[in-house]
Amino acid sequence: MKVSDLCLQELLHETSAEGVLRFAGQRALLLDASALGLLRRELIHALGRATARTVLLRFGYAHGWMLAEKLRDSLPWESVREWQLAGGRLHTLQGLVRVVPVAPDPTDDDPPFAEALWHDSFEAEQHLLHVGRDQDPVCWTLCGFASGYMSRCHEEDILVMETQCVGRGDPHCRIEARTRAAWGETAERIWPAHPSCAEETSWQELAARLEAVDHRLRQREERLERVGGERNAYPGLVGQSAPFLRAVTLAERVAGVDASVLLHGESGVGKERFARMIHELSDRAGGPFVAVNCAALPPHLLESELFGHARGAFTGALRDRMGLFEAARGGTLLLDEVGDMPPDLQVRMLRVLQEREIRRVGENRARSIDVRVIAATHRDLAQEVGAGRFRMDLLYRLRVLELRVPPLRERRDDILLLARTFLEAKATRMGRPVPRLLPDAADALLGYTWPGNVRELENVVERALVVGEGRQIGLQDLPPELRATSHEEPARDPAPSPNVLAQGGPPQSLSSLAAVEAAHIDAVLEAVSGRRAEAARVLGISEATLYRRLAARRGDALPDKGD
Repeated sequence: MKVSDLCLQELLHETSAEGVLRFAGQRALLLDASALGLLRRELIHALGRATARTVLLRFGYAHGWMLAEKLRDSLPWESVREWQLAGGRLHTLQGLVRVVPVAPDPTDDDPPFAEALWHDSFEAEQHLLHVGRDQDPVCWTLCGFASGYMSRCHEEDILVMETQCVGRGDPHCRIEARTRAAWGETAERIWPAHPSCAEETSWQELAARLEAVDHRLRQREERLERVGGERNAYPGLVGQSAPFLRAVTLAERVAGVDASVLLHGESGVGKERFARMIHELSDRAGGPFVAVNCAALPPHLLESELFGHARGAFTGALRDRMGLFEAARGGTLLLDEVGDMPPDLQVRMLRVLQEREIRRVGENRARSIDVRVIAATHRDLAQEVGAGRFRMDLLYRLRVLELRVPPLRERRDDILLLARTFLEAKATRMGRPVPRLLPDAADALLGYTWPGNVRELENVVERALVVGEGRQIGLQDLPPELRATSHEEPARDPAPSPNVLAQGGPPQSLSSLAAVEAAHIDAVLEAVSGRRAEAARVLGISEATLYRRLAARRGDALPDKGD
């Protein structure tokens, strides 16, 4: 039998008066295409687009794989090649799509395994009807079917993907088949890691994974309690100082407005952490969070990374590739160090923000985007505009909402809390007991100016863990620049009055020197509303010394983070 001999009358049979149908020997169902379209819409709404796509890809893959196995032995094929080529014909006979093979291009340096045009795709039709026009190809079940059939026939992981699709506005659907290795990162982004229909996920294994995750969460809560700081609602953001809490409160408000945000602050203050928090609190939390460092890539690579490229757009562009604006669809794109973006790319970025559409490098077709842009920079963009290095109109587009992340030197109440948190996390990761931070090391941490901010503090803590011995970290375990700040002479207590010494001791009505000092410190703290930096200035001592005096009164091993 040849592929051309396949016909619906020979493959479709009614086996009983009750209406049981069989197609190629397997039980078949006649379903209304609109019902499948409604199922698709519900899957997308309930699970999200990415998960719905994976489910339908797997469903199609299983269908194609099992049908290929059934046909291999049930029909008298003239050759193995005829059996291998039958998948497209079966697609057409089942009414799913009309397949027209495309002859290979002899000039193509990287030809696909197979290529075809798809006409009258039921999936593209139903997606447009129930979901609407998409930015990406939508014939997921059909691609899964073709991939499963070809993979079974050739005993190799062959994946079929659309390069054009009616569901996103193209005149027709066009597919290419390549091995997973040939698709590269495109396959990893779209296809499940193991699409074989024979793979089954064990519920016991899934339950064990969930239990392990729950155990890790409980351990994290216990660690946070031992650290002594307040629980933070957002992973990676730790602090309770007034400047930090003001920034967090503003970020919470910004998250509720779907507009561009500009984060500015010194290097190492945690701008990406704030960007992730804004994303996770926004209506786009179900979508992806994608970050790119604009200073880390050459201009031509940054352009391709952001907007994608068409096959043949430049040397090495062997296939179409979506950019980060498309990859972040429905979510948030962080443009880190946007102040380093080259001028010509700033022009393109301005148009993207104005028109809400991009064009891949080497393409003329505009593609609409649905993404929130958060920009971050350590530069003063107003000064950059004045110097002619940044476009004023782009600054206005990015700075619809603005948030300043404070440096660590303005968050002194958070230094020890952060240090304890880093100690706990890194010691646990290294499989070591959590060491105790000695007072001299704590004083050095508090007395340092932290030009590298939170990132520098994290590195210092990690270094101390590696260098330190035993279950405590002292001054000798810190870098030289921190040890140099700790040589300050402690403030001397005032000398007793000569009259008191002459009398052989203080009268019973007078308080001890320690009590007088404690009362004076408390009075100053009350006068400055508890602001310890201001209290230290009034008392004429360093903040570290003030922390030490307060800790000594309470008998704490470490200077406390606050009353």
